[in-house]
Amino acid sequence: MSDGGPFRHPLAALTLARFRLTIREPEMVFWIFVFPILMALALGIAFQSRGEEPMPVAVRDAPGAAPILAALARAGDLEGVVTPEGDELALLRDGRAHLVVVPGSPPTYRYDPVRPESRLTRLLVDRALAGAAGHAPAWTARTEEVATPGSRYIDWLVPGLLGMNIMGTGMWGLGFGIVMARSRKLLKRMVATPMRRSHFLASLVVSRLAFLGFEMLALLGFAGWVFGVGNEGGPAALVVVALVGALAFGGIGLLTASRARTIEGVSGIMNVVMVPMWICSGVFFAVTNFPEAAQPFIRALPLTALIDALRGVMLNGHALAGVGVELGLLAGWGVVTFTLALRVFRWQ
Repeated sequence: MSDGGPFRHPLAALTLARFRLTIREPEMVFWIFVFPILMALALGIAFQSRGEEPMPVAVRDAPGAAPILAALARAGDLEGVVTPEGDELALLRDGRAHLVVVPGSPPTYRYDPVRPESRLTRLLVDRALAGAAGHAPAWTARTEEVATPGSRYIDWLVPGLLGMNIMGTGMWGLGFGIVMARSRKLLKRMVATPMRRSHFLASLVVSRLAFLGFEMLALLGFAGWVFGVGNEGGPAALVVVALVGALAFGGIGLLTASRARTIEGVSGIMNVVMVPMWICSGVFFAVTNFPEAAQPFIRALPLTALIDALRGVMLNGHALAGVGVELGLLAGWGVVTFTLALRVFRWQ
């Protein structure tokens, strides 16, 4: 009996065949394993320094905030912003504030002592408030040290790179595989075999899922080893989010390649689909940089939902319930696109 075996289920046989074809393609191995690591290394190094920008300081929205904001504005090297108490830790973690000033007599400084910019900002704020009083203050500010895991840019970047990698390998891997088989008349031969169209399409998706664990281990292992990037949430939640995202982009990849006849054609279609998400979905910078009118469209993109869910788990420690909206959106994209792919797919 051959390795394939006459009684092997078509889904299992096709999945194994796709897996073997993938590991024999050096270009695919590069994009799956090497490219995201190089991106993490280059961007992690490039964004270690923020230059000579004013130090952002959050001032709690409480009585006595106005004089503190005025003193910070006069200092020149500080930029104060009023913030509610519930948003303080998020501002510190995301780097939108290096220190939080709680008005009082004396005021209280909340900051992460591990971050050098926070310690420097504390000294600058002390100098600014002393200048506003016209002399060295007779009080010593209270300090409240807080831990803000995920506050570095590399911590924020890695979930974006992981989401981009899941999207890219899901779409390019499936799209190229389908179109190459179609152009070589292999799909036409499969019509005569005892299998359903759903078996063939599902085998492509399952074969991509076989690489998902290796993709995650490669990028997250490298980021943890070199930059100390961690995961505040449970590993199970992270795996589920990545799995749902891979299924969603697997469906999108199948749909984009359902009618394409050439590699050039499917490449153009996929670039049209993927490039807006590369730019808008918050891979390298926050989506809040875009105008408010564009936010509903950006939030509806599958890559935005995937990256938000990954950051929710890795940076905020959310369980699956905390990213339920994002998972629901990804599941919807996957179901709709896979269903459409079944309807419009052509063997020739």
